[in-house]
Amino acid sequence: MMKKVITFIRQRIIAGKIPEGESGIRLLGHRRYVGGQWDKIGKMQFDFIVTRGMKTTDCFLDVACGALRGGVHYINYLEKGNYLGIDKEQSLIDVGIEKELGKELYDAKAPEFVLSDSFEFEKFSKKPQYAIALSLFTHLNPDDIQFCLRTLGAFVEPGHQFYATFFEGKSGTNRDASHSL
Repeated sequence: MMKKVITFIRQRIIAGKIPEGESGIRLLGHRRYVGGQWDKIGKMQFDFIVTRGMKTTDCFLDVACGALRGGVHYINYLEKGNYLGIDKEQSLIDVGIEKELGKELYDAKAPEFVLSDSFEFEKFSKKPQYAIALSLFTHLNPDDIQFCLRTLGAFVEPGHQFYATFFEGKSGTNRDASHSL
């Protein structure tokens, strides 16, 4: 049932019936705006990276971190200053900090955020050993996916581990223009 609701919401957003950005976030709420299944998906992505070897001392990059569905788990686990989050929606980051992370944990763990719609990874103060782009590439056209990968590849050190989710299919099925949802 939840999958049908999420699919319906995405179709409505893509069709222009639900606005992208701050208006859409207010209308749907931050958890539904980023795809719902908040607790399940957030914990699942965190567990996946930890099983790949990430330690509390490692630095981690969350590409399209949004409202911190996975970020809250990473931030809580990692040592201070070792979480990097990048997103194009400042309001999603703000609501994630306010409603999901909380000021106390934010102050204690000092996560670093970059606001960018063009993958400006070089703005971070350190380089990660691990990164994930969960539910990002499904919203990007092939050129933007390649740009993200090239930019990230130029930023990280050898041995970096990067994981991303995507839908298999013909590249001709991608939209001409990238979109948020």
